[in-house]
Amino acid sequence: MIKSIFLSISALLFFQISLAQTQLKLPALVSDNMVLQQSTEISIWGWAEVNNTVKISPSWTQAPVSVKVNNSGKWEASLNTPVAGGPYTIALSSSNESIVLKNVMIGEVWLASGQSNMEMPIKGYRSEPINGNNELILNSKNSNIRMFTVARNSSKDPQEDCDGSWKISSPENTLDFSAVGYVFAQKLNRALNVPIGIIHSSWGGTPVEAWTQKSALNSSVTEQEQSTFNYNRSSTKREQDAPSQLFNGMIHPVLDYSIKGVIWYQGESNRNHPEVYQKTFPLMISNWRALWKNDSLPFYYVQIAPYGRYSGEVNSALLRESQLKTLDLLPHVGMAVTLDIGEYQSIHPAEKTKVGERLSYWALAKDYNIQGIGYSGPIYKSHKIDGEKILVSFDHAPMGLSSYEQPLDQFEIAGPDRVFYPGKATILKGGQVAVSAPQVKEPKAVRYGWSNYLKGTLYNTFGLPASSFRTDNWED
Repeated sequence: MIKSIFLSISALLFFQISLAQTQLKLPALVSDNMVLQQSTEISIWGWAEVNNTVKISPSWTQAPVSVKVNNSGKWEASLNTPVAGGPYTIALSSSNESIVLKNVMIGEVWLASGQSNMEMPIKGYRSEPINGNNELILNSKNSNIRMFTVARNSSKDPQEDCDGSWKISSPENTLDFSAVGYVFAQKLNRALNVPIGIIHSSWGGTPVEAWTQKSALNSSVTEQEQSTFNYNRSSTKREQDAPSQLFNGMIHPVLDYSIKGVIWYQGESNRNHPEVYQKTFPLMISNWRALWKNDSLPFYYVQIAPYGRYSGEVNSALLRESQLKTLDLLPHVGMAVTLDIGEYQSIHPAEKTKVGERLSYWALAKDYNIQGIGYSGPIYKSHKIDGEKILVSFDHAPMGLSSYEQPLDQFEIAGPDRVFYPGKATILKGGQVAVSAPQVKEPKAVRYGWSNYLKGTLYNTFGLPASSFRTDNWED
């Protein structure tokens, strides 16, 4: 009797599995209301009965595409997209089954990823608001902005699909969407006047190694370096912190979807080992580019903001320095500085609109060729010693520097004894900053913003803040 029941159950499961394999199925990303990247070759994929044929008929062309389903039950087709526009439909058929995708737009598609500061929704977190969120929500009705949130998923194995759906921008839909991601999409839509698709895939409190493919980590990061990873050194194991877990569950399902570029906000969880982050962060960028088959994939990231309640002795300026150095390590990257908008009590700054805007300036200037706008804050270039002063020069300050009448009290200067004293900083007409201190008669080094918490006040004339920096490499 038991054997008979077991055989019946097995037969039923086999029938269900076989039935599932005959069904024409699409991933969550390929659905109604989606935005496809314009003027390029994109992929449409899904699953169907093995060795069957799937026919794809987009409404923007008279030429349908047919593809065979492989032995694993997966199919993938390449389509050429026109310039931005829509709405369109895409009809798909296989055997006696058919699916029609409706309200499809063609435009620009970006991925927004990282940890809690990227995940933070427009409505904010409990007791942690987003400045100006009511106006963002009120003015969010826009059928040309489409949003997709990849559901949290930590996985030991690469996943082929994710949970989520495309939402049309509206007050009820933007409320829970990434504030930074939404503002970025909104700025691009207003500047370019084309549909924007923003795919959001973030998980708060997670380290960069969790977002990086396992093979990339194992081939490029030593065992000693991997021993510093959050998951490996933590007494409280969180699966989402384990190397590659979030790549498997939340990035791998997105890899076949054509995107224009990536915006990224993360780093706080790697603060304790900035020297390893200096290796793993560029590694993750290069890894994603290889998997998207685009060595020039734009990648714009946010430098972590000052925060006053970090525990331990590690200075978060070292992590900001690692992020700054990434600008010189890879092409087609850009950094939005947040040195002026950190909060002492909250690791989640309320000024998310400024963050999204600063990221958008990089994309608009570098990828959409909008001339005349500033996109980067001042970046330390060089310095020279002039008597008892150090003169500091900057890139990305074509019209000079300004503190907007705020005190420049974030500079420090040291002599041969390597003791740093608060510096008196003066902006010169040539775009330099002169730094001195009465205690330092023979200056050797200068630092700016070199602490866990401060309010940066050095800007270029586009209102973009300077990054923290140091001219020394002293360990003490």
